[in-house]
Amino acid sequence: MNDKMIDLCRKRDAVVILRGVAEDEACCRLLRLIGSDIEKPDEYVSDYCDFVAALYRENTSNLSEHLLKVILEDENICIVQAAKGKSPEPEMREALIHELKFFQELSQLTPEDVTDGLDFDGFLPKWTISDVDFAGSYNERLSLAGNFGYGKWAKSCMFIYRDGKIEPVMKHDRQKLSELFGYEKERRAVIDNTLALIEGRPAQNVLLYGDAGTGKSSTVKAVVNEYRERGLRLIEIMKEQLRDIPAIIDEISDIPLRFILFTDDLSFTSGEGCFGALKAMLEGSAAAKASNTVIYATSNRRHLIRESFSDREGDDVHRNDSMQEMLSLSARFGLRVNFSRPDKNEYTSIVKELAEMNGIVLDEKELSLKAEQFAMASGNGRSPRTAKQFVASLVSGNN
Repeated sequence: MNDKMIDLCRKRDAVVILRGVAEDEACCRLLRLIGSDIEKPDEYVSDYCDFVAALYRENTSNLSEHLLKVILEDENICIVQAAKGKSPEPEMREALIHELKFFQELSQLTPEDVTDGLDFDGFLPKWTISDVDFAGSYNERLSLAGNFGYGKWAKSCMFIYRDGKIEPVMKHDRQKLSELFGYEKERRAVIDNTLALIEGRPAQNVLLYGDAGTGKSSTVKAVVNEYRERGLRLIEIMKEQLRDIPAIIDEISDIPLRFILFTDDLSFTSGEGCFGALKAMLEGSAAAKASNTVIYATSNRRHLIRESFSDREGDDVHRNDSMQEMLSLSARFGLRVNFSRPDKNEYTSIVKELAEMNGIVLDEKELSLKAEQFAMASGNGRSPRTAKQFVASLVSGNN
């Protein structure tokens, strides 16, 4: 082991604040590699290739950029305190400064540095490095921790609740507000309410209801994409998981970000247990209330209820009161936004804007006629979804 590797190992063993960086596979294998015994070529080459393979699995060959990304996303005491508007204690700050210097040095490690003195004449895969400023980048991240988050909250803006855990969605819907047309008034109401949440003003729980394909869920996801860098996050929960809302609230209530608990295509039948969980959330019970969280739900039904004849004809003497309670659930949303099916002119306008965005040049009357024919033939009628499908068919040359 050469002097450079010995020095790096000494500094590696003194890492305290950023110790979580080793949880990343590529970083873990690099930290192991710098301590490997170069006098044992077979084991050393194996450790070397394990590191490079892990780096490549991150879809990069650039060590510097990957290491910086991992450090910026690491959840540690310094960034948690910074996100809450607090300064780390002087001892912690001093340790952080030294550790950032170590990782800066580690980020400049080349394949030649690592293989200096290695007795091996076969091929070894390479990686690249680049000029990055760890201290400057991390100080900037500390100042914006309430916007970018930390740990898993820095990895994505959209999450899913699965098996009792909130997990980041790495390949989430990238829908942009600029790609949505029509429904300006409806979308503005959702945006304004979301901005109130972001800015710490009173925000309402929102029900987006109306016909299928009108862009209800697309609106919610586009808003999250738009304001992710202002600390907005979305956690998608299924209807049957609504009873877990208190547990979700417990996990996120102290995190200095803003959260939308999102339930798509929501509806209930009489007697469903999760009905009560949503009702408690909307009424702001002690177990389901947090100033940094609202619930957004979409539904094709204004009252969220799938009513059957048995609901009306049951022998419950209080069935009328029960039905009224269920029907009033939608009224517990502070903001209700109706996305109704567009008329012919609105539909044509959406088609025209989508066509222009996709560079399609077609006579307006011909475009309108083809769009109307497509809507009738699809069986889905006029909607933004149908308009998008129609324009996609034009782009692909199938219409």
